Amino acid sequence: MITQFKIGLISLLLTTTLFISACSSVKVDLYSDNAPELKLNEYFNGELTAHGIIKNRSGELIRYFNVTMTGDWDSNGVGTLDEVFTFDDGEIQNRIWTFTPEQDGHYSASANDTVAPVETRVSGNAFFMEYVLKIIYKDWPLEVSIDDRMYLINDSVMINESTMKKFGIEVGYITLTILKQTSG
Repeated sequence: MITQFKIGLISLLLTTTLFISACSSVKVDLYSDNAPELKLNEYFNGELTAHGIIKNRSGELIRYFNVTMTGDWDSNGVGTLDEVFTFDDGEIQNRIWTFTPEQDGHYSASANDTVAPVETRVSGNAFFMEYVLKIIYKDWPLEVSIDDRMYLINDSVMINESTMKKFGIEVGYITLTILKQTSG
């Protein structure tokens, strides 16, 4: 016979297990064997375009946008990615990323609208960054946490999924396709 104590203990264990599994996050190293191998200084070099959508926390499409990007890398391995966003309502935003190589083979990144330097992680075909972004929302400045996860599909296509959070609560989602432009 199952006692109230045993039912309570089982319930507590199940709740704890669900909580722990919900808090765990996929690590970029999971993709170490995936091909094609992503090299930031190769993929984000030259002309690129991107096309994306933004959804609110309910999953409703609230904005869409196009991006033109130009990447350039100097002889020290420092990369600059200049992004110009054009939104469906005509708003234009500019973000300029700087990628500085670290001794461990990763990059430290920063942009004109990030709060602090960003640690990047690349493994196999995956590229992850988490950062705090300064945005204007309904005419008010706002800082949101962004969890960017990018996956190289082939030499010219990358898929980017991002989760936006405020106070640890998911408030929006960004999905975009990045296309490397080739001459010819």
